[in-house]
Amino acid sequence: MRYQIIPYNPKLKELARQLRNNMTLGESSLWKYVKGKQMMGYDFDRQRPIDEFIVDFYCKQLMLAIEIDGSSHDSEEAQERDRQRQARLESLGVRFLRFTESDAKYQVEGVLEVIQGWVLQNGYTPNPPQTQRRKGTPSLSEKPRRKHTPSPSLEGS
Repeated sequence: MRYQIIPYNPKLKELARQLRNNMTLGESSLWKYVKGKQMMGYDFDRQRPIDEFIVDFYCKQLMLAIEIDGSSHDSEEAQERDRQRQARLESLGVRFLRFTESDAKYQVEGVLEVIQGWVLQNGYTPNPPQTQRRKGTPSLSEKPRRKHTPSPSLEGS
């Protein structure tokens, strides 16, 4: 599947790297559950440059940005900047989910449920989760093997 490529300002790469190395507790908490395609088989990046901005988490397949808003987002000026930034990225096709730092830190299960619900409504499942099975037990995609029984010979009729 081809994904829409949204260009970004290369000057943001170093800042994004610094942000990845200095995540908040809420971001770290959520990252544990979305990294490595753990979220329904989707690949999320953290501190991803898009256009002239950096989003906390981004999934190319879903074109979904997840933002964790800490106290630095509380002022009216910061909220206006967030609205303008989000409107710009939405004009490029990016969709958003926003959570508070507190929710990501202390209610991560609820945050994960909201993300999963959004994916079920707006996405598709590219890689259904694999369930572990006992050795020799066929998976749901495998047909059970039947023993071959020779058909009666037509000779001698």
